Amino acid sequence: MKIEILGVGCPRCKQLTANAEAAVKELNIQAEISKVTDIGKITEYGVMMTPALAVDGKIVSSGKVLSRDEIKKLLAK
Repeated sequence: MKIEILGVGCPRCKQLTANAEAAVKELNIQAEISKVTDIGKITEYGVMMTPALAVDGKIVSSGKVLSRDEIKKLLAK
């Protein structure tokens, strides 16, 4: 599983990254978490508001910081 955090590195982006890392750890799953900070790549995804969360190349959230539990629900699907 590949999880991408899309954003330019603001505090909200960092919080989303931390929440995603915690969710993966709590679910005990293998996932590669990476950050996408290039504005060009972010817009290629069609994201207009950051932070955004992509799972396996698909945007699942944009413009808000998901909680650990919200991310866990998305990953468990």
